[in-house]
Amino acid sequence: MIELNETHAAALRSWVESANEPGTDFPIQNLPFAVFRRAGSGEAFRGGVAIGDQIVDLGLAAQCGALAPDARPLAAACGDASLNRFMAMGQGAWSALRLALSRALRMGAADAERLAACLVAQSDAEYTVPARIGDYTDFYTSVHHATNIGKLFRPDNPLMPNYKWVPIGYHGRSSSIGVSGQSFARPRGQTMPPGATAPEFGPCKRLDYELELGIFVGAGNASGEPVSIDDAESHVFGLCLLNDWSARDIQAWEYQPLGPFLSKNFATTISPWIVTLEALAPYRRPLVRPQGDPEPLPYLASEANREQGAIDIQLEVRLETEAMRRARAGSARLSATSYRHAYWTIAQLVAHHTVNGCNLQPGDLFGSGTLSGPTLDQAGALIELTAGGKKPVELPGGELRAFLEDGDTLILRGWCERPGHARIGFGECRGTVLPARGHS
Repeated sequence: MIELNETHAAALRSWVESANEPGTDFPIQNLPFAVFRRAGSGEAFRGGVAIGDQIVDLGLAAQCGALAPDARPLAAACGDASLNRFMAMGQGAWSALRLALSRALRMGAADAERLAACLVAQSDAEYTVPARIGDYTDFYTSVHHATNIGKLFRPDNPLMPNYKWVPIGYHGRSSSIGVSGQSFARPRGQTMPPGATAPEFGPCKRLDYELELGIFVGAGNASGEPVSIDDAESHVFGLCLLNDWSARDIQAWEYQPLGPFLSKNFATTISPWIVTLEALAPYRRPLVRPQGDPEPLPYLASEANREQGAIDIQLEVRLETEAMRRARAGSARLSATSYRHAYWTIAQLVAHHTVNGCNLQPGDLFGSGTLSGPTLDQAGALIELTAGGKKPVELPGGELRAFLEDGDTLILRGWCERPGHARIGFGECRGTVLPARGHS
């Protein structure tokens, strides 16, 4: 586990004034990574770090002389069109660049003027997926989500017997992962209507979102070499917000016996900013399991994981409909929860994924699975909030939603807050549903 250090000090202030404003997602204690360029410029995408409402262009920062000499090659590695080369350098490199940036961005830094020439306003930027994602694995870490979904189909036995013993996951589609602002056509596929004797083909009628966190792998492991739970987090570069859109009616027909396919592969949306585990260190919490639950098998258990495996990340889901946009009414909150409720930790996911010798690579992405809390107002998907569509959610303007409609924009937000520590934010993850192909 990462220890607190000088970069976490709550008293730190930056010469970038917007980084000192109350409520900012990106104070000097955060310093998350993204890949960006000036919007509409045709420039090459390159890596940057958020500070207030600005972005430090890391390739330029490597050249301008404002960073410590040993940090310049690290910043230069972020000048690529993806962060994979920097991710592969490992935890020592990530921490060293973070420290150098923290010192260069602090109030009174000697070379502030030179580094200021490397800033780009976030309002002038556009983003792309921050890594070349070779593989994407979606997990199922919320016992509350698993129980709520199970009740819809198996009221007497909602939780499958393996859930409390093994982290459940499946391999998803990496090519359709897009960055916040993504718009996609409503998916089409086969569904089996109630009472029908044959399936029909057409647009999904039960489109849903899934509130998740994305977990980016940094340094990988060799094929055949498992990663121990005590070493697992040194292989994790950081976290982002993730919406794993789901076509529930297509999923219900196709998922047995091999699991989701067309119901999941059409789109996954992530936020542009990757918050490092080091930035999240002040928000660690003990892993709490219900009394009487089985102890994890030895390869999934460690004292450090029990004491600090959970992270208290506040998460919020908001919906903006076409009618809301026309009325300029803003978005409506659907639910809010925390990542601390997850049943399986990041370290356990890495240890389990590699225990059979599977080799992870820099830029690989894990989805946490839908993150629901213990009460329904903390549910991370409409299928839970609406009891499978039977109890639609009423929005402030009187609109009802059992599932998502064309034109709906779903917005995920995340942040950490704790007295005595700086607020650490994730920005937002935004995606919009368009009509199905051939439909208007």
